[in-house]
Amino acid sequence: MKRDCLEIVREKCENCHACALGATRNNIVFSDGNPSTAKIVLIGEAPGETEDMTGTPFVGRAGKLLSDFLAEAGISREEDVYIINTVKCRPPENRVPTDAEKASCRKFLEAQIDIINPRAIVLCGATALKSFIELDKKQTISKVRGQWMTVTVDGKDYRAMTIFHPSYLLRNHSMEDGSPRRLMQEDLRNIKNEVLSDVNHDSIDISADNIFANSSEQLSLV
Repeated sequence: MKRDCLEIVREKCENCHACALGATRNNIVFSDGNPSTAKIVLIGEAPGETEDMTGTPFVGRAGKLLSDFLAEAGISREEDVYIINTVKCRPPENRVPTDAEKASCRKFLEAQIDIINPRAIVLCGATALKSFIELDKKQTISKVRGQWMTVTVDGKDYRAMTIFHPSYLLRNHSMEDGSPRRLMQEDLRNIKNEVLSDVNHDSIDISADNIFANSSEQLSLV
């Protein structure tokens, strides 16, 4: 049922030219994940070049790093998370989408959330956060990340948490206590414990040491 409803939304999205991004895209980047089993909606900023070519969100270097962090926390990208962006088309030169572009795409974003009806929403990065929460000048993503909050979508309240965008982590390699990568680990484990405590994936057995020990390999990603 969810898949059928989402397919209707996808078809409308594919025919959308409400903003200028529709004229420059190769593909819409609609979603990734299993809508039938996903308990979390993760919202990123916008598609990049690789996503625009493949039609799938978070498949470049930052996406690979996100997948690693999810797996280390015991969260299945394939089963637990439904991944979308604030806009469905790539902004030229990977710039941040404008408020007008996000507004044009909002109906698709809200429809996806309505259909999935997640236990929680994860806002990945500052652009996703600012799409739901108005921040003052003293508030930065470093100060609000990791905190549970409430966001309202189409009149319904959802639990939500902000995490660092993985592209930021590509530039920050330290795994010391208090580092962005260590905080990312802590936030995702919190989400796992709070949202997916009744969900087990025996196939996920990835340790932080295996993913992050080779610092030279992580440096080569930049």
